[in-house]
Amino acid sequence: MKKLKNSLYITRQGAYLHKERETLVIEVEQQKAMQVPIHAIQAIYCFGNVMVSPFLIGFCGENGVHLAFFTEYGRFLGRIQGKQSGSVLLRKAQYKRAEASPESIARNMIAAKITNSRSVLYRHLRNHGENPSVKQAIIQISSALNRLQKAKTLDSIRGIEGEAASFYFGVFNSLILPSVEKEFAFSTRSRRPPLDRTNALLSFLYSIIGNDISAALQGVGLDPQVGFLHLDRPGRDSLAQDLLEEFRAWYADRLVLSLINRKQIKANDFVIEASGAVKLKDDSRKEVLVALQNRKQETVIHPYMNEEVPIGLLPHVQAMLLSRHLRGDLAEYPPFVPR
Repeated sequence: MKKLKNSLYITRQGAYLHKERETLVIEVEQQKAMQVPIHAIQAIYCFGNVMVSPFLIGFCGENGVHLAFFTEYGRFLGRIQGKQSGSVLLRKAQYKRAEASPESIARNMIAAKITNSRSVLYRHLRNHGENPSVKQAIIQISSALNRLQKAKTLDSIRGIEGEAASFYFGVFNSLILPSVEKEFAFSTRSRRPPLDRTNALLSFLYSIIGNDISAALQGVGLDPQVGFLHLDRPGRDSLAQDLLEEFRAWYADRLVLSLINRKQIKANDFVIEASGAVKLKDDSRKEVLVALQNRKQETVIHPYMNEEVPIGLLPHVQAMLLSRHLRGDLAEYPPFVPR
């Protein structure tokens, strides 16, 4: 259970939420774990086997408390919308902003992506010593970040993002240790399909985390298909892809490098199809998912909230901050850039 600026995240399996006078009571194993005034809560997010009494559901509706349900692993199931929440107005604000002036949100998201990519390279230098190609990539990425501040159009923002990504992935193979470099050699980013083992891991984790972000966006009442950076396409969650940019390097790429360099995932965990596509075997996917779940349980200090947050809840926090910005509660959208 974690309270984040009037939002309550219930992740303890078997928890029971009910109403007691004007308060929300949370019980675990028939013992009271928390009791808070309902008026101090803006939203409640329930993950997995969390039970909510019918009286509390009605109470949340009366008091404008947003109540959303997810699987234990974060897949969105449904939500109960309080009458004062105004998610229709939130989505209208989202659509208007996407059509009229998406540049500042897109710029902030890409600034976070570039900064977090550079941090992964800095981390490699700290852990493994000097590397001229990595140092040069850091200089080039820093230059791109400086130019991003002056970018006024979506096309220029996308161009700088692509340039920084090419510098980053141009040295990504240097982040793979020599002991496993032959099996996990990386030359360029390939997506549909991934053409090497490292790309297969990257694509798999991007997909999983992207689904988590879609669920988080739905949980706060945003439309995951209407984004600010990626073009709208039928069936694509463009806003989830926007928000994913902040998490690619720090969340997914670092986990991929750990799995490879620590030899938790090996060359024989993949299948190479006749088309050249490389895919994880079923059992190996489970290994990656276990590693991801373990990572989600770790905590970080959120740079804007200044609170300790489980990594698995970061998409929900960012979705909440984005919704507050669109409603006019925050002057700018604060992207995720860890300290």
